[in-house]
Amino acid sequence: MSEPYDVDVAVVGGGIVGLATAYQLLGAHPELRVAILEKEADLATHQSGHNSGVLHAGLYYAPGSLKAKLCREGKIELERFAAIHGIPIERCGKLVVALDEGELPRLAALKERAVANGVPGLEEVGPERIAEIEPHAAGIRALWSPSTAIIDFRRVAHALADEIRARGAEIHLGRRVTGVRESASEVVLDSTAGAIAARHVIVCAGLQADRVAAMAGSRDAPQIVPFRGDYYTLTKEARYLARGLIYPVPDPRFPFLGVHFTKRIDGEVWAGPNAVLAFAREGYRRRDLSVRDLAGTLAYPGFRRLAGRYLRTGLAEMWRDWWKPAFVSELQRYVPAIRADQLTFGPSGVRAQALSRDGSLVDDFSLGGSGRILHVQNAPSPAATSSLAIGRTLAETAAERFGLR
Repeated sequence: MSEPYDVDVAVVGGGIVGLATAYQLLGAHPELRVAILEKEADLATHQSGHNSGVLHAGLYYAPGSLKAKLCREGKIELERFAAIHGIPIERCGKLVVALDEGELPRLAALKERAVANGVPGLEEVGPERIAEIEPHAAGIRALWSPSTAIIDFRRVAHALADEIRARGAEIHLGRRVTGVRESASEVVLDSTAGAIAARHVIVCAGLQADRVAAMAGSRDAPQIVPFRGDYYTLTKEARYLARGLIYPVPDPRFPFLGVHFTKRIDGEVWAGPNAVLAFAREGYRRRDLSVRDLAGTLAYPGFRRLAGRYLRTGLAEMWRDWWKPAFVSELQRYVPAIRADQLTFGPSGVRAQALSRDGSLVDDFSLGGSGRILHVQNAPSPAATSSLAIGRTLAETAAERFGLR
């Protein structure tokens, strides 16, 4: 006779998506015994605690995609959650600027996408209105999204944790999963602090998502490739240069958005980021190196194909990363008045980007799994904005697939 289960559902990962999933599970099934396993000594220490803090309105995402749907729904749910828990939100708005006529067709395409996604209050503006919204921004035309907001996602994560604990769930910190053993009746998660047996498992492991999937025997999960983004922080005297969010028009030829100006909920203004290969999955400094992580990235055929396709772009990003005048020059395209002495280096974040073997970035959220295990295979931006909607989707999927009552 087998030992009784420790819990009904174990969630691997204590970032905002894992916490939101546990929160939604308990909201729908309060009788469940739920545990979260987090390898760090605190919650939300990686992507959830190193992002720019933007509460996205849904401008960029392909209509009909999971990103478009869950960003729109998640923003509404997160705003409601923040209001209940007294977490500040500032609707400072986002201005997406076209610098020249060559960018106008892409701006028009972005507007069509944003309209299709139901972005509220969207406005196309010319130079006079640009100057009213962001007096120091360059640009000949722009899209103004007044509903785009800023928030402290780490504070949201800790509020979710408080709710989860109040509903009887356990949060195990410092408990790194080292093995996954699935049988017909249970899943045993081996960890650095002992094993936990669960009826079912939901993996929300972020930068380690593919490795946990591999432990569980998944052979088709895309590989996570880490990209570090370095920001500069405007000095206090220079914060007036950006009232809210100043963004470029995205170029679909390139995999990442490009530098922008981001007001923070604490009043700081960040400028950046670039996008360079991180030499460690959790390496937030230029000198951080994990031989295992780097070797795994370089050996992956998908990365080699991606690097070959974007070699010139990648080299330019690395040059800007190491040579501050090049970074400043890129920032001055959007805010000409910014000076190098108004910028201090840092902070940095690492984006967990799922990459297919053919070298294509997995653009949409990707949820998979089989048997007794569900996996979040890819959840880059706007995952924090979408977290409660992602969590609800996972809870609904778990209820159907696992027969939760």
